[in-house]
Amino acid sequence: MSAAGIVIGIDHVQLAMPEGGEGEARRFYSGLLGIPEVPKPSNLAARGGCWFERPGLKVHLGVEKDFSPAGKAHPAFIVDDLFALIARLEAAGFQVTEDELLAGFVRRYVRDPFGNRIELMQPLD
Repeated sequence: MSAAGIVIGIDHVQLAMPEGGEGEARRFYSGLLGIPEVPKPSNLAARGGCWFERPGLKVHLGVEKDFSPAGKAHPAFIVDDLFALIARLEAAGFQVTEDELLAGFVRRYVRDPFGNRIELMQPLD
């Protein structure tokens, strides 16, 4: 295969949420995970939802009319202090589940306020 026409990266991850869930999304993604919210472009703002971005990471939450959470499909976020984040999530009432080691990582799973599966990974030293 030639080098032309291949996928070279990911611009953002889009997750679904129910209508009216913006406050819960802000508390989870910005407040707990620490991903700053950025304004949606004005031409998309009327659709609802919210965007969270930092350099190298973009998570967009969009309103889905017949919302159903992603049970298996998920983004995997690299974190700098997994156990501090776990403590913060659990203190906020979120259940964090353990998973097997993946070569080079310790990882856990949490469900966002809407039931979407989120993987949290910290590289092993």
